[in-house]
Amino acid sequence: MTREIKTNSNLEKVLASGAFAVTGELGPPRHCSAHEVVEKAKHLVGNVDSVNITDNQTAVVRMSSLAAGILAQKEGLEANMQMVCRDRNRIAMQSDILGAAALGINNLLCLSGDHQKFGDHPQSKNVFDVDSINLIEMVRTMRDDGKLLSGQELPPDGRPKIFIGAAYNPFADPEDYRVHRVAKKVAAGVDFLQSQCIYDMARFRKFMAKAVDMGLTEKAYFLAGVTPLKALGMARYMKNNVPGIIVPDELIERLKGVPKEKQADEGIKIACEQIEEFKEMKGVAGVHLMLIEWEHMVPRFVQEAKLTPRPKL
Repeated sequence: MTREIKTNSNLEKVLASGAFAVTGELGPPRHCSAHEVVEKAKHLVGNVDSVNITDNQTAVVRMSSLAAGILAQKEGLEANMQMVCRDRNRIAMQSDILGAAALGINNLLCLSGDHQKFGDHPQSKNVFDVDSINLIEMVRTMRDDGKLLSGQELPPDGRPKIFIGAAYNPFADPEDYRVHRVAKKVAAGVDFLQSQCIYDMARFRKFMAKAVDMGLTEKAYFLAGVTPLKALGMARYMKNNVPGIIVPDELIERLKGVPKEKQADEGIKIACEQIEEFKEMKGVAGVHLMLIEWEHMVPRFVQEAKLTPRPKL
């Protein structure tokens, strides 16, 4: 199905072409030195179609996603700037969106944000002036209708041409509601969605079948989240401590049967098998790679997962 190109986003062009898209992730540092962003970017350039620049993830103070996104783009990446509702009111959000667009940011991922009690400033006040669905609609209104939330009109050449993204978690409680929450984001105007890490393929297939049946995959692009399991300990931690992530027992047993020094290789092998399944799964338009603080492994991983070369559009 051919879809109208709305922005200058490389990610949008890749998805609209029908190619299987690949996005990555880059976490800004907890300081103002650009070196760490530049070093991480080196491993991602040429291996992903765009890269998420996280926004104070885990509610810990980091370099802003806007600044880190501009640094990443100078290194040859396309930034997918994250914006969380926790830290800004609608005035600050709209201001940052206009500024990001002026500086050449073409993608924005609209998120609620981790609660501040889990971060390094638990005493801080959250904002949540708008939620992630409101934020999606706000960006769409600025882009397509040329208006701020106040009703103030933007000039035709002053509208932010932003490709709008959001997150989805197929397995969070209540699980039966998850596809309906995605439907609300699609109705608000989201263009693409990236999932939380997927390990339970059977349950994810059921989720995607519902999304396809509801016509959601015809209106927005769905990317499946992939995080290779580095070790048995990581698999057990994800299973027991991370809400909304389901690690099947058979994956735990599979890693148990591998010597400790080879568990990372086995985790990559499992993730590559998943990607082959995602490529054939109806409604899945690509994958979102989250190699957490393992960026140096991205070149090897995309090669083994047969995700290269990336299309040049």
